[in-house]
Amino acid sequence: MTSGKTSKTSKISHTTDVLLAVGTRKGLFIGRRRRGDWELSGPHFAAQAVYSIGIDTRRPTPRVLAGADSAHWGPSVFHSDDLGETWREPPRPPVKYPPDTQTSLERVWQLHPAGPAAPDVVYAGTEPGGLFRSADGGETFELVRPLWDHPSRERWEPGGGGLAVHTVITDPRDADAVTVAVSAAGVFRTKDGGRSWAPSNSGVKAVFLPDPDPEFGQCVHKIAQDPVDRDRLYLQNHWGVYRSDDAGAKWTDIGGGLPSDFGFATAAHPRRADVAYVFPITADIDRVPADHRCRVYRTEDAGGSWQALSDGLPQEDHYGTVLRDALCVDDADPAGVYFGNRNGEVFASADDGDSWQQLAAHLPDVLCVRAAAVG
Repeated sequence: MTSGKTSKTSKISHTTDVLLAVGTRKGLFIGRRRRGDWELSGPHFAAQAVYSIGIDTRRPTPRVLAGADSAHWGPSVFHSDDLGETWREPPRPPVKYPPDTQTSLERVWQLHPAGPAAPDVVYAGTEPGGLFRSADGGETFELVRPLWDHPSRERWEPGGGGLAVHTVITDPRDADAVTVAVSAAGVFRTKDGGRSWAPSNSGVKAVFLPDPDPEFGQCVHKIAQDPVDRDRLYLQNHWGVYRSDDAGAKWTDIGGGLPSDFGFATAAHPRRADVAYVFPITADIDRVPADHRCRVYRTEDAGGSWQALSDGLPQEDHYGTVLRDALCVDDADPAGVYFGNRNGEVFASADDGDSWQQLAAHLPDVLCVRAAAVG
């Protein structure tokens, strides 16, 4: 697919080249930062919703993966090996449920390149509640049957966005250790490469259920992994922000100090220990920024305290909701932090979140954002 060239050029005091991919309700936009200058092109996949993006930096040239959803042709996974200039779809559907499941693919919610311990492995999280694994860089995928066949599955319930595997975390120390989040079934972990799975929700509340402490059934919105202590995870729940220090076996509430502990997105700094970001939302029945302010909150002590980051962000009343995959970091030094919202605005920080600049406005509804240094 080709795209027209637009639109916005900005300047941020950072010289690392960065690729920024912004998935929206009506196409994918590609941002490139070269010597501090930003350019944005698109849309790719015009009129298609792009719910998931993966940037695989394990290759000499990064591979960009996009989960696009055509109203006519349905959902599929495309990839680009030239930083978004051209795109390829495999000749056969890359993600397809086996006939015996009597299920069809509704949406690809997550595309996650595994770490260096698993070259060419890419995971896809899908609706309805499936995890797929690729061993060829995201060109073909196979259903991870043990999770699909988990005995608790018949009791999984959809969240507001559907029943979806929307988060995949892999451990760079151990290719067999994978953590997923399912809306609204909670966190599940495998330690044996996907042959067996166990719920991992101890301490995470399900305030909307008669029993607020079930083994599974939590509505987890997003998980992020600490870059130094890989057993430390951060979790944004449907009410509640949590931390685990044992790879998800137990969770502790760290939402104190935030204006609201409801939200969708969380991200961890790519290099600094104990640093994570969230974007608080007022409530599940009032899904706008907390206090009507456009603010990212950062912790530098693993959730012991939180700091509002707003330098360069809109100061007036603001109503742009940030969805679960629309907040991310790159791997530059210092780190870039990015988010997009349902107003079609995209903001970037080149200094760990200390200051911000708007990169785009009036885009379609932003669904997901991914970024990586491309050197």
